[in-house]
Amino acid sequence: MLALILGTGLYLSLGLKFMPIRMIKEGFALIFKGRKFDDKEGEISPFNALMTSLSATIGTGNIAGVATAIALGGAGAMFWMWLAAFLGMATKYAEAVLAVEYRECDEDGNHVGGPMYYIKNGLGENWKFLGFVFAFFASIAGFGIGNTIQAHSVSDVLYSSFDIPVLYSGLILAVLVGFVLIGGIKSIASVAGKLVPFMAVIYLSAGVIILVLNITAIPQALSLIVTSAFTGTAAVGGFAGASIWAALQFGVARGIFSNEAGLGSAPIAHAAAKTDSPVSQGLVAMMGTFIDTIIICSITGLAIVLSGEYLSGASGATLSALAFAKMLPFVGEYIVTFGLILFAFTTLVAWSFYGEKSVYFLLGQKAIIPFRILWVLVIPFGSMMDLKFIWLLADTLNALMALPNLIALLLLSPVVFRLTKTYFAK
Repeated sequence: MLALILGTGLYLSLGLKFMPIRMIKEGFALIFKGRKFDDKEGEISPFNALMTSLSATIGTGNIAGVATAIALGGAGAMFWMWLAAFLGMATKYAEAVLAVEYRECDEDGNHVGGPMYYIKNGLGENWKFLGFVFAFFASIAGFGIGNTIQAHSVSDVLYSSFDIPVLYSGLILAVLVGFVLIGGIKSIASVAGKLVPFMAVIYLSAGVIILVLNITAIPQALSLIVTSAFTGTAAVGGFAGASIWAALQFGVARGIFSNEAGLGSAPIAHAAAKTDSPVSQGLVAMMGTFIDTIIICSITGLAIVLSGEYLSGASGATLSALAFAKMLPFVGEYIVTFGLILFAFTTLVAWSFYGEKSVYFLLGQKAIIPFRILWVLVIPFGSMMDLKFIWLLADTLNALMALPNLIALLLLSPVVFRLTKTYFAK
């Protein structure tokens, strides 16, 4: 599965002549030009579409996921996470281009799109079953990647930091998410547009302070990350050691879990953007992968490697909290704690939208309210579940969800290449 995800990213990168990497500057510029699209078809601005997508991806993966990758795969896992992200930019770009190109309107006049729609409208009737396969697995996968893992991480970090019982955390989280879901996509996008930039700036600021205070040690940390990626990491202290394969496996898996490139989730949000240009929205979308992994995950990973806490045997959000507490005394642990709570909350909200649209594709409007109720009810259970089991469940469901999407991306790649060529020729 990881080979297929990386292979698809490489194929699309080559077909686009590495345009996503070359156009990073232009991608950042487009993010903040949302107002010029106000007269276009769609429900939310390109900026808020990106924030909704980012609110789903910037979550547990950026704090607990990175820590888990390093705890299991050693420092070298960061290198493979970066590689997966650069290739994933092309994948995320292609997903958004196809989502806007093949989107539809539902009974209420709102735009809907994503893999199930570009499979149905782009590949034709013979492939329609693949759209149903994606929607089925996406509607279930959300309960792993977007629900139980987020709830568990919040309850775990609140218990370890403040001794708050995990069930209480889960119940409070369920109530807060329920209030946001009542308002639908516009409410979700509004919350995401405010919370995501706020929490990202605070978390990144703390990370930058750590890097500045330890600037002389950064070259050595980067050297360790690169060499460990190709040599493995020996057992030291509480760290069990890791092979090259472990670094690659956990680095790529946790990287994909974090930025979701190839899963087919983000294009569901980008399909609702106010735009008449699939390519411009694709350029905005690909920046989600860059911001999520190359910037935010790197901050977490470098803090963990610089602190040396990954040798202690700790894992998950606890490892990130230990690293920040050591590198930024008195406030570091609390920044990770509250950052994780906000990150996980917005992920819970955004992924409910993805699941909702998948259920709508399968069963129609009548299924949305029951899905929202079930989504909220599962949150407290997620807060009490076994960590290893839910990570395994999430990875398995992610793979099942990604497979039909990756097949569609490969089959529809000529459309992506043609639209891109036409756009830049203008």
